[in-house]
Amino acid sequence: MAETTYLPGLAIRGSDSLGSDSLDSPRHSVVVRITHWITAATFVALVVSGVAILIAHPRLYWGDTGGVGTPSLIDLPIPFMIGHSGWGRYLHFLSAWICVFTGLLYTIYGLLTSHVGKNLLPAKADLAWGRIWRLVWNDLRLKRPAEKEALAYNVVQRLTYLAVVFVLFPLIILTGLAMSPAVASVVPLLREGFGGQQSARTIHFFIAVALVLFVCVHVLMVCLAGFTNRVRAMITGHTLTGKEPS
Repeated sequence: MAETTYLPGLAIRGSDSLGSDSLDSPRHSVVVRITHWITAATFVALVVSGVAILIAHPRLYWGDTGGVGTPSLIDLPIPFMIGHSGWGRYLHFLSAWICVFTGLLYTIYGLLTSHVGKNLLPAKADLAWGRIWRLVWNDLRLKRPAEKEALAYNVVQRLTYLAVVFVLFPLIILTGLAMSPAVASVVPLLREGFGGQQSARTIHFFIAVALVLFVCVHVLMVCLAGFTNRVRAMITGHTLTGKEPS
């Protein structure tokens, strides 16, 4: 989920009387801040519980069936502790549904307020390969963006957030549902569309890995842009101006 939504229309402009560390906009909307932190908490719970489930059977298969004694597609380098992680499954199920409803709230809010169109869709001129490559190269070199640049999404961030919100999250939800016997019995086409229950599990795993990598890169970029100021903005809705990012 996009974690740095700035709404210039809600700006609180600082005055000279407020000093060099005055509170200023851009700021995050209340809905974005709430959904951000709920998603962050549930994501941690999903990763922890997902690892517990994976440890119980660290093998990936393709097709509809797979288990001990059958050929596996990938054997993960994790100690094989066969069994069922009861607490892991309960926590995973609970966290997943909280994350789904939070994501729906964010998406509906983004579409109704034109947030998606204004803040996530890149301008056609920004889609030039040279511009994209320059931004990627700066990120690879861990180059800190200028303060003004850090207050808005660049084209790489916009494309990445769009992919996470509208591609990876829906896919990981659908593959999770495809693994459910109850859901598959009602909507068998869902499981068949992914090539079977075990295929859905394998795809689910790799999407989860992609999301974990996204979160790691996102946190790194927040640190480069100024960790304290960015976290303050996601908590209070505005940042301190007149100081270097910290």
